[in-house]
Amino acid sequence: MSMPNAESVNQLERLDRDLETVLTSFDTAYAWNYRSVKEGLRDLYEKAKRDQWNGTTQLAWDTDVDPERGILPDIANPLVGYAPFDRLTEKEKSHVRHGQIALQLSQFLHGEQGALIVASQLVGAVPWMDAKYYAGTQTLDEARHVEVFSRYVDEKLEWQWPVNDNLKELLDATIKDGRWDFKYLGMQIIIEGLAMAAFGNLYQLTNEPLLKELIHYVMRDESRHVAFGVVSLTGYYEAMPDNELRDREDFVIYACELMRNRLVGDQISRAMGWNHAEVKQCVLESATGQAFRRALFARVVPNLKRLGLLSPRVREAFAKLDLLEYENADPEAQDRELGFA
Repeated sequence: MSMPNAESVNQLERLDRDLETVLTSFDTAYAWNYRSVKEGLRDLYEKAKRDQWNGTTQLAWDTDVDPERGILPDIANPLVGYAPFDRLTEKEKSHVRHGQIALQLSQFLHGEQGALIVASQLVGAVPWMDAKYYAGTQTLDEARHVEVFSRYVDEKLEWQWPVNDNLKELLDATIKDGRWDFKYLGMQIIIEGLAMAAFGNLYQLTNEPLLKELIHYVMRDESRHVAFGVVSLTGYYEAMPDNELRDREDFVIYACELMRNRLVGDQISRAMGWNHAEVKQCVLESATGQAFRRALFARVVPNLKRLGLLSPRVREAFAKLDLLEYENADPEAQDRELGFA
């Protein structure tokens, strides 16, 4: 038997370094009733089939992208006014801006891999055949999203950041939980809802044509993914026992606290050797940072209310997080305004 050569050993070692394994366990459900039993899911499945796209051929990958200029306007930078940033040379500021957009898109990339894993779990876990059909299409969607974000980060930005600790914690919690509705709550309602808001913000701000088109295609998919969660969970919590409903309330509060508290510039401050507390204060006090953090929940809060999960306990927690201003917002209208519904 031949021994592996040095190149093969190195490839295996690199693969091991890039892998992380988490233990998961959940009930897998056969659905022997092949008829539609949940109104709206079959329509979403038909829409998903019509809206498939090929990121390799439909995006202009030959577009010249300069990651240190022109992707995001300076007005969107929450570090403007922070003395250590302001003292940088223009070249150094451009490099920081490069790092900021690479960081943002890296988190999109990591979140999409988490969504890919959760969608694949939902195929087995959900109790209705229509939901299995749709989760199958979402698994393909998420694979395509990982593909295009990975290619943009690697080829155009040439700078990939590790996953944010808070995002990783919520991804792990969603992937590991054995209850199928928690997977919907963690991914379809909260993470995907936040992603839609972040994508919409980036879509409106950037003038870089390849990124704008990439985000356009991704948002068309993500709008359906959020709707998949809302349609699937509508009515599910109405007759749930109080102790089980409390588990869902606790998870919603925990997840939203995690997601709100991750946007404080910690990864940039570590990379630049800046004082973490000062950067956090700058981001939290900047008009740009405050508006972005609040707007991120413009889809999450009204959808939780629609599902009956904006209970007095959740409402009290959200009031402390300053998240209630969007409880009566219309996510579908937001999507239509951007052309994604």
